[in-house]
Amino acid sequence: MKNQILTLLFVGFLFLGCSAQNTKNHPTTSVNNGDLNPNTLLDSIDYSLAENWAVLPGKYPDNLKEYAIQNPQDSIDVFYVYPTLIVSDKDERWNVPIDDSIQKTKVINTAIRFQASAWASSGNLYVPYYQQAHLRSYSNLENGGTTALLLAYSDVKAAFEYYLKHYNHGHGIILAGHSQGSTHVAALLHDFFDGKPLQNQLVAAYIPGIGFDKDQFGTVRFMDHPQQTGGFVTWNTFKKKFDKKNYKWYKGKIVINPVTWDTTRMAQRELHKGFLYSNGKMYKNSFVTHIGNGVIWISPPHFPYRYLTFLMRNFHTGDINLFWEDIRENSLLRIKSYRKNHNDSHYKVENTN
Repeated sequence: MKNQILTLLFVGFLFLGCSAQNTKNHPTTSVNNGDLNPNTLLDSIDYSLAENWAVLPGKYPDNLKEYAIQNPQDSIDVFYVYPTLIVSDKDERWNVPIDDSIQKTKVINTAIRFQASAWASSGNLYVPYYQQAHLRSYSNLENGGTTALLLAYSDVKAAFEYYLKHYNHGHGIILAGHSQGSTHVAALLHDFFDGKPLQNQLVAAYIPGIGFDKDQFGTVRFMDHPQQTGGFVTWNTFKKKFDKKNYKWYKGKIVINPVTWDTTRMAQRELHKGFLYSNGKMYKNSFVTHIGNGVIWISPPHFPYRYLTFLMRNFHTGDINLFWEDIRENSLLRIKSYRKNHNDSHYKVENTN
């Protein structure tokens, strides 16, 4: 099991990092994690406390409320896990303590505002804080990285277990993440959904920013139609043939076109519904999307600050906000499809063609 986990972690090492795949034996300490003081971490987090959640229904930060302009779908929940935000080489910690104020500010002002907000009108949003692993964990798996990554997942798993017991009440579930968050979500899919009754409640899992195989799971299948439910979609956004160093981690992996939500090789600029930029404005018809080998190539975005994109190695950090409106609309479409079919006793991915 440990060797399998190490292999999956290695494959998941990306530009901003991903995270650990699941294991049944999650470490709860930071032993052998270099200079980290283990006293700064917790063996377990009490998710009955609202302060340990970045977002709960009734506890939406102001910069999220502005995007929840439609009435949330009361019978649908969204469980979102944020990406790697601890990346500085000067930060010697392997995991971020749950009460780290700088990390919490990053979660609210970046991950929540520009990623989780895409699902704000889809349902009741849940975002737990967790003791996230540092980016260096991926390149130091045998020297503290694995422990750090599995500790992070143990928090996410505990939060999800609390959510299921106290908040879900049989609602349909959308899982969403990015990069490290996506691999934690993948672990949740394996531990709670794949071949298990809870898959009947899975609307969709959006897990961009990491390379997945088409048969990554058993019964949780890759969805290649915009109205499918009960499975997952994933993509990785690159500048065309530019970042060859990081491209190798995605090569041969499955990818959806997050504009058409199928495997259409190319989608013209006019089909792009909009990306959310840091100034809070939405820019639509911004770029052409083209499916490559395991990635989505996009043309330089058309918006007033497009010159800034020329300095970027790839568009990994924009995997969600580049397709913000596309994701929002597709999420609502899948919810509609789920509601139409959710009474089926053997509900699973269905091709609606």
